[in-house]
Amino acid sequence: MQTWTLVSICVLLGVVTRWGVSLNSYSGAGKPPMFGDYEAQRHWQEVTSNLPLHEWYVNTTDNDLNYWGLDYPPLTAYHSWICAYIAKIINPEWVELHRSRGYESPAHKLFMRATVLVADLFIYIPAVVLYCLYLTDGSSKKKVSTMFCFLLYPGLTLIDYGHFQYNGVSLGFFLWGAVALGLGWDSLGSMAFCLALNYKQMELYHALPFFCYLLGKCIKLGLIGRGLFLLVRIAVTVLVTFALCWLPFLSDPDQALQVVRRIFPVARGLFEDKVANAWCSLNVNSSLAFFLFSYQVHEKSILLAALMLPLFLKDGLLVPYIVTSLAFLFFSIYLLSALEHCSEEELRLGAYHKLLFCLPKMDLFYISTAAMAGLSIVSVVLVPPPHLPDLFPVLVSTTSFLHFLGTFIYFNIVQFSGSPSRRNQKKNN
Repeated sequence: MQTWTLVSICVLLGVVTRWGVSLNSYSGAGKPPMFGDYEAQRHWQEVTSNLPLHEWYVNTTDNDLNYWGLDYPPLTAYHSWICAYIAKIINPEWVELHRSRGYESPAHKLFMRATVLVADLFIYIPAVVLYCLYLTDGSSKKKVSTMFCFLLYPGLTLIDYGHFQYNGVSLGFFLWGAVALGLGWDSLGSMAFCLALNYKQMELYHALPFFCYLLGKCIKLGLIGRGLFLLVRIAVTVLVTFALCWLPFLSDPDQALQVVRRIFPVARGLFEDKVANAWCSLNVNSSLAFFLFSYQVHEKSILLAALMLPLFLKDGLLVPYIVTSLAFLFFSIYLLSALEHCSEEELRLGAYHKLLFCLPKMDLFYISTAAMAGLSIVSVVLVPPPHLPDLFPVLVSTTSFLHFLGTFIYFNIVQFSGSPSRRNQKKNN
């Protein structure tokens, strides 16, 4: 009972944090003619509630795709339709065709923010609770602490409740899939991941581990017998889930292809905003590098790993950024205490440090924190030179990229090296 009381308190604090951030500004507030992501989500509600389904992804006189046209999979469109249905009941002006473009009011902001919170309460937060309680190691206190830090992660909170998005839906479905696989419910896990993928195509980033895990399990069970039965069951689950999500568009192949073209907008170009990848960091105007190494780069693609300061400054979210980042940093160190109680051998940092000039782990942590704080301060306080207007965003991008690269190398070292207990067991044998 005590554990569930702590869980309830943590969830309540997570909800309060989210709602506190939602009271601030949002993407494109008062900035015509395109406004921002807030208007994009509102416009999708306008389109789905007023136009027939076969026109949702098609350029028509009533649906100008150059003005925030739908470019996410069908599940996002259905979600927009549900929100629009409720919006029409409250105030039809919020989604009136054409005339509602750029609509902004305190009541509408409250409604839009509430839709994000409701989605989190039904999808994302329950998945976090179950994942932390049933699939993480350690004592009950450690599990609750992990869950609390999970719910306080500023990147997702600032993007969804500040900038304005519904990333919690796709990430929630993904986490439900991970929970189901962890509990041995492979078909349910496959269905949940298909829902995540049909909500945001960004979930393709997680497709390979899901595919490899399930295929490996089938092979381990034997492809003649139980393994084959599991493989067929998973395949049927995936096909049925995709068919149900795409059913309204499958009657016309041209219409289905148009949805695919909108979901993977190769023609839209390669670059949106300052992102923390190699080519943004090394080549500020690098068309050839983008062409060779990626087809579409988006500032929210790295949502699970970090947050982008320039994006939040543009949206007027400096104060929520500072408060949530400091709170997350404090509680992560205070509750999880990973830096104090984990040895270098347990963290498997030996080979990693050789690549980083043998810096002790605490030095790396403090250097990283100081760099983040320093860049945040100079980005707000100082004015860049006239001939280098993007100096600070590029520095943030470069620093973030180096962190991502280092983390990527570290996790690969951990993944492909045996655990300390296994190595010791081999030595003893």
